[in-house]
Amino acid sequence: MSKNDESLSEVHSSVSTAGKTGWRKLMAFIGPAYLVSVGYMDPGNWATDIAGGSQFGYQLIWVLLMSNLIALLLQSLSARLGIVRGLDLAQASRNAYPKYVNYPLYVLAQIAIIACDLAEIIGMAIGLNLLFGLPLIWGISITILDTFLLLFLMNKGMRMMEVFIVSMVFIVGISFLTEMFIVKPMLGEVLSGFKPSVLSGNALYIAIGIIGATVMPHNLYLHSSLVQTRKIDRTGKGIREALKFNLIDTTIALNLAFFVNAAILILAATAFYKNGLHEVAEIQDAHRLLDNIFGPLAPTLFAIALIASGQSSTITGTLAGQIVMEGHLNLRIQPWIRRLLTRLLAIIPAFFTILYFGEDALGGLLVLSQVVLSLQLGFAIIPLIHFNSDRRKMKEYSIKTWVQILAWLSALIIVGLNVKLVFQEVTEWISAGSDVWLIYATVIPVIIIVSLLLLYVTFAPFFRKHSGSLSNVPHGPALEIDTIGNIQYKMIGITVDFSKNDRNTIRHALIQGGKDAKYTLIHIVETAGARFHGEKVLDHETQSDTDNLEKYKINLKDLGYEAEVSIGYGTAAKAISQIVKTNSLDLLVMGAHGHKGISDLIFGTTVDTVRHNVNIPILIIK
Repeated sequence: MSKNDESLSEVHSSVSTAGKTGWRKLMAFIGPAYLVSVGYMDPGNWATDIAGGSQFGYQLIWVLLMSNLIALLLQSLSARLGIVRGLDLAQASRNAYPKYVNYPLYVLAQIAIIACDLAEIIGMAIGLNLLFGLPLIWGISITILDTFLLLFLMNKGMRMMEVFIVSMVFIVGISFLTEMFIVKPMLGEVLSGFKPSVLSGNALYIAIGIIGATVMPHNLYLHSSLVQTRKIDRTGKGIREALKFNLIDTTIALNLAFFVNAAILILAATAFYKNGLHEVAEIQDAHRLLDNIFGPLAPTLFAIALIASGQSSTITGTLAGQIVMEGHLNLRIQPWIRRLLTRLLAIIPAFFTILYFGEDALGGLLVLSQVVLSLQLGFAIIPLIHFNSDRRKMKEYSIKTWVQILAWLSALIIVGLNVKLVFQEVTEWISAGSDVWLIYATVIPVIIIVSLLLLYVTFAPFFRKHSGSLSNVPHGPALEIDTIGNIQYKMIGITVDFSKNDRNTIRHALIQGGKDAKYTLIHIVETAGARFHGEKVLDHETQSDTDNLEKYKINLKDLGYEAEVSIGYGTAAKAISQIVKTNSLDLLVMGAHGHKGISDLIFGTTVDTVRHNVNIPILIIK
């Protein structure tokens, strides 16, 4: 597996665990589960917890506990897959299922990520509105800017990202711990909420939202990748040690997430349900009522925690998007492009909701987004159980029979509740009597197709165990290397920019072709005039660059090399590609400046673009 085939290759095995013992060893492994746990404390959780607490009091705390236990089991399986096989869940799915199954699995996973991102957008916008009075429509618009925060953190390394996330989690935790001292819930009444009850109607809808917000399908993809950021000893002892420490990491982080979620639900139940305010399903309403009941400190802490949870969850959602795309589709694009695409797809429904239904409808959209997450869970959970149960691939690290039973029981509970919810909702739509034909023409066929896909991912692996498993290796098998002959380059292009890098670029080019090749010195004039007027431009920069090129040409001829010059105009990548084709070059030598972060976003795209536009070898000199 090459570096680019690894999950989150930018940070793969970037955190060393070697040479550490005791608590230092544990601290080296602490981190991935905290990045995962913030997804369990995002604004979507807030919406479902507030809706559940205000409408049903403490009645749904048992659903939170059950969801957390299921999440703990599934996240430990996710970490096990990443540690033992060195694959994230999406990569394992690509290896196990054919392309016609992986494409819809990718689409469903991407829908879940967009639904999660929608929750972060709305939560951030509401938090900014509550704290600074910024209109929601503006708050939603400026959430695009967090793309640059992710780019910055990725370039600073995995540890820096984890420190940022844990700081956000700390802010959320402290805020709600303080809230608990303010509202003073009765312990006996809280404990009564741990007794299971029958779920139906709106309680079922909110419970499904709580499950989706807690287990979260994209977090299963994320965790299986993040554990691979730890560089471990690939011996039996090293793998068992990594499994143990990651289980500790997961247990601590997810129990922290449970306490935060329970605190939100208890806060809503104590502040609203017990005061007869049973219809507080909106985060904004919760903020205002907290102010009226408990004074100004409670709503301020509430808003700060909301912004912190939204920002941290946005980052983990972006990483999950990268994992899902690269894993299922084997497609790698620039992280900032993918981030903007996901964010824009999530912003559209938020804008539409505000414009057509008003700001008050955002709370309902938040809960709906979490229900969508739950509906997608089966397509992540079931393959995960299959992969961890496969003794041929996992060997002695495959899960024991009792763990398999618990995992399948968890999947059955989630899928069963989802089926019940879908049946309940569709029945209500049909009984309402309006546009029934539209339901039969669109909704029913989609349900049938999705159900068939779920049946396939559930039962196909059982049959394939006997017929030989499918394997989509990233790049096919290694080829036989025969006798290697000399490659003679006759027409070599050299890009120059009259910086100190030119000497090194030209030197490497001359080594490739010697005195038998013909060299074309290439420079692109990128002034505003050059972009508009092309070769007709006669500004000072063009004349100066022409003179400089001629000096290089004369210098090379004095050294005994055949050289000519070629000037392009406008966009560098496009002009260089055109010169390569016009001059029939068979090798291009380019200098790279090694830009990072924002500089790479602005300046570092020429090499990549040229590389995709030409079909000759390119030698990049740094």
